[in-house]
Amino acid sequence: MWRGANGDGTCSESDLPFKWSATENVLWKTRLPEGGNSTPVVWGDKVFVTQAVEKDGRRLLLCFDAKTGKQIWDAGTIYREAELTHKTNPYCAASPATDGELVVVFFASAGVFCYDMSGKEIWKRTDLGKQHHIWGNGTSPVIAGNHVFLNFGPGENTVLYAFDKKTGKTLWQQKEPGGNSGEGGGKNWLGSWSDPLLRKVDARYELIMSWPGRACAYDPMSGRELWTCAGLNPLVYNSPLYADGLVVAFGGYGGMGLAVKAGGEGDVTQSRRVWHLPKVSQRIGSGVLHEGHHYILSDGGIAECRDLKTGEMVWSERLKGPGPTGQNWSSLVLTADKLCYAVNQGGDAFVFRASPKFELLATNSIGEKVIGSIAVSDGRLFIRSYQNLWCIGGR
Repeated sequence: MWRGANGDGTCSESDLPFKWSATENVLWKTRLPEGGNSTPVVWGDKVFVTQAVEKDGRRLLLCFDAKTGKQIWDAGTIYREAELTHKTNPYCAASPATDGELVVVFFASAGVFCYDMSGKEIWKRTDLGKQHHIWGNGTSPVIAGNHVFLNFGPGENTVLYAFDKKTGKTLWQQKEPGGNSGEGGGKNWLGSWSDPLLRKVDARYELIMSWPGRACAYDPMSGRELWTCAGLNPLVYNSPLYADGLVVAFGGYGGMGLAVKAGGEGDVTQSRRVWHLPKVSQRIGSGVLHEGHHYILSDGGIAECRDLKTGEMVWSERLKGPGPTGQNWSSLVLTADKLCYAVNQGGDAFVFRASPKFELLATNSIGEKVIGSIAVSDGRLFIRSYQNLWCIGGR
């Protein structure tokens, strides 16, 4: 799924491609119909990508052969109704999720769809209502056991859902306060593009979320809210992280950051919040946690390392490549050999060490616009640009 099997950007692979370009170490590239912001998802010999074809009103799930890049099948729906979004965020921005048996995709107002591995539709939910926000949609489904969790938002119709994976039936739902869609001027905007993170905390499981104004956790089986912690701003672009008993959550748009001890009950703002940052740099992508530090590449193309226990900045370095822009919306990937991978909108990918001492190891460019994040599978990197789906291999 988006952010990998662990849902937090970490992967168990090492010795991944270290150097590449538009021609070097490219195993294949396949032309895509239009641009898009979603991240590829890989299972075995299949690569799944969500794709809009706007002129036809199509919202698609594309399946490619991971070895050759040849398209195997497509499935999807037609949705011609006008849907509010931003020009920088084409439809089908949400990434797929799969467990090797089923693939679940979220097409915003068009609904949630589930397919088998051959592209046959198993179920769909087109009764959930419309998405309506000036910046559009981007939340992705999360599969865990027999559950599919989904942040159906942002906008006035914001709901955290748990669906039955096999049938699509609603197991539980938690309605969240809706927000200003951003229309009509002003900047009183509200919304969360965060995806839930499932973690075992001591003897129980917690479904961790970050919403406007707060981070919180739910019982994944019943939907009961376990705890809540204030300290985020009204716009939350990235997803929460968990390590060493701490939940880390950040807002966007010059927003806030916090760390809170998981495992509490009720409002834990005063009793369990470890640190709070009233203003941090703009960040749309999500970071990673490793050995007591938080790493992220901010919207402005600045890599940061913070101390997990205190929230204090350890280092901050601008990463710039040959591409036309250093702006970054993608999320980090952390490999088993302690390397961080990130790709910016100019198509420049950076490899730096997850260490309290900054060390940039490589800068690689494919020369095409990239919004989504890098996906990792079997020693290969999969990158979705606005023109092509790339497969990078070798060192």
